[in-house]
Amino acid sequence: MKLSVFCGVSVDGFLARPDHALDFLGTGEQEPHGFEEFYGSVDVVVIGRKTFEVVLTFGKWFYGEKPVIVLSSRSLNFSSVKGGVVEQMSSEPAEIVAHLKKRGFKHAYIDGGITIQRFLAAGLIDRLVITRVPVLIGAGIPLFGPVPHDIGLHHVATRCYNGGLVQSEYELGAAVRTPAQEKRPRSRRRKVSVGRKPQSN
Repeated sequence: MKLSVFCGVSVDGFLARPDHALDFLGTGEQEPHGFEEFYGSVDVVVIGRKTFEVVLTFGKWFYGEKPVIVLSSRSLNFSSVKGGVVEQMSSEPAEIVAHLKKRGFKHAYIDGGITIQRFLAAGLIDRLVITRVPVLIGAGIPLFGPVPHDIGLHHVATRCYNGGLVQSEYELGAAVRTPAQEKRPRSRRRKVSVGRKPQSN
């Protein structure tokens, strides 16, 4: 199962203001930057309680008929969701992924600050698409948080848009080596044929 993050942030790295407002994401001349295509490729959305509460203020249900999993340990009221498919889960990221995979989901859209951070720290994110909006807001909900170790990123592409958006795409995974790992000396082995002495240098 593939897990992807597709998000917008201020240039100083915030997903939302301290009160979770997203108004700054409209800064600059907005133009299509791949979200519709990305959203069409996912078959389930995973968000946290705070993101769910913010989405409810939009008026119209943002996620359409796409199945949405809201992560929360407290009971949630979904009665105000009209036309959506929503359910609640409360577990560790790896257990959630295993459950979704068992149900046949192939590609999950992971969204919301704490949720993204938890799945990143668990080593479960496969793709990051980060669109930087041309504004500094100084404080807010950060995209990234503490991680248990360095997470290697493979740069796929960076795209610039006329309105000022700059979008960078990365792949993650165990196969990606960090620069520090690349510099580690590798042990040299010499092949020695059976029955022959190795030659001295």
